[in-house]
Amino acid sequence: MELSSPFTQLSKPCSPPMSDLSFSSSVSPFPLQIHFKASQIKQRNTHNFRVFAVAVDPQELPRNSPQRLLEELSKRKKATAPRKKVPPRRFILRPPMDDKRLAERFLNSPQLSLKSFPLLSSCLPSSRLNNADKTWIDEYLLEAKQALGYPLEPSEHYGDDNPAKQFDTLLYLAFQHPACERSKTRHVKGGHSRLCFLGQYVLELALAEYCLQRYPRESPGPMRERVFGLIGKRNLPKWIKAASLQNLVFPYDNMDKLIRKEREPPVKSVFWALFGAIYLCFGIPEVYRILFEVFGMDPDAEDCQPKLRRQLEDVDYVSVEFDGNKLSWQDVAAYKPPEDALFAHPRLFRACVPPGMHRFRGNIWDYDSRPKVMRTLGYPLSMTDRIPEITEARNIELGLGLQLCFLHPSKHKFDHPRFCYERLEYVGQKIQDLVMAERLLMKHLDAPGRWLQERHRRVLMNKFCGRYLREKYLHQFIIYSEQVQDAYEHNRRLRNPATTAVQQALHGLSYTIYGKPDVRRLMFEVFDFEQIQPKAI
Repeated sequence: MELSSPFTQLSKPCSPPMSDLSFSSSVSPFPLQIHFKASQIKQRNTHNFRVFAVAVDPQELPRNSPQRLLEELSKRKKATAPRKKVPPRRFILRPPMDDKRLAERFLNSPQLSLKSFPLLSSCLPSSRLNNADKTWIDEYLLEAKQALGYPLEPSEHYGDDNPAKQFDTLLYLAFQHPACERSKTRHVKGGHSRLCFLGQYVLELALAEYCLQRYPRESPGPMRERVFGLIGKRNLPKWIKAASLQNLVFPYDNMDKLIRKEREPPVKSVFWALFGAIYLCFGIPEVYRILFEVFGMDPDAEDCQPKLRRQLEDVDYVSVEFDGNKLSWQDVAAYKPPEDALFAHPRLFRACVPPGMHRFRGNIWDYDSRPKVMRTLGYPLSMTDRIPEITEARNIELGLGLQLCFLHPSKHKFDHPRFCYERLEYVGQKIQDLVMAERLLMKHLDAPGRWLQERHRRVLMNKFCGRYLREKYLHQFIIYSEQVQDAYEHNRRLRNPATTAVQQALHGLSYTIYGKPDVRRLMFEVFDFEQIQPKAI
């Protein structure tokens, strides 16, 4: 008798002797043959002999089947998966704020109180300071002011037309880093993060301008290393301690005994926010005073020196202001352009555009390409000058600067290292970052600094900056050497970094000649930086 299943219910309790029983197992492909001797099977009583049968679903998989093992594994994963974080009940049960209450909150906010200082107003806390905030101000603010060298009387005594009137509030926000107790309050946390977001770009621009004027023959690579040696996050605790501000940042801990990951993030947050507050109330000259006088930074210190590299010999002249004269921070901070100056930042222009550029006047690019570039960018701007010769001289220098912006390093750099756009690109990148940060702060009053930082990064990505230039068809005016021109002819990936650099150099040139308002015009009117441009299908 052959059974088709390993478990088959027998109809009779005792069966006659069988010489062969064949069991076909579903587990093994080989049939299992079991032989019984007839003498071993005896007649047994029905009460003593029982057969237990199990009915199995025919669709059930075998125990060692791979599909069954995968199913068990998936069930086990489902059972052990972590539960999703449920938001607190106070967020679930809170009704959404209606338009009327939302408008009242914005209108009563200090962020809309200063009509004459919109950027400063946008960095104030979103609601008025409470008693806990004023307790901190009464206890610690005098110590902070004394360490930074400010008068100890309250800043509220200043007039309404003086931005320094808000200095006490901004200085309080600057010290409320995310690890301290007061930062759990919404208006304090938001105000500190927005100041921190602005301060990092203020520091970068201030040190870029200083290094370009102090080292007129250096390329931007060594200058970036000097700046990193001064304000890199590893060195910031040293400056905070030099100004005796460590007890305000860590009131309950000894800063020297903290490990790096506990010490550096709060110090960096306070450092950036502090310079955001100083810039809003006193401007860039005060930023230089705090950096070099209070913190005692020295760009010529041994630990700030750039690594040695093969430097091309610079045989060209530099401006008379820089020749044999290394400018100090006081010279940079106290400099005011004369009334009949050609540019908004004449010394910075001379530091970026070498005097030898005049030899390029009247070449083919000057006649053929420059008028098209100026027409696209809206240059020259109408300026009211007392003397017509000043207007003409400014337009000549503007044309030379534009030619330098489109001069790729492969053309003349090995003979004349400063005949390329690198130095203009350096200052252009920094002013571009600061202008976009100010725009985002005034546009999004309720946004925290972290959200603004991500938005800032996405808008100013290098691939987008190059795309903005290419959409105006200005990339065809870049001057390459013959060898690089052949390599770039059919390789867009090699060409794109150059378009990004030219875009930033144009912003640097517009900043040195016409000032920050013209950078805003180029970014948001000519190139339309905030527009999200999808790739063409």
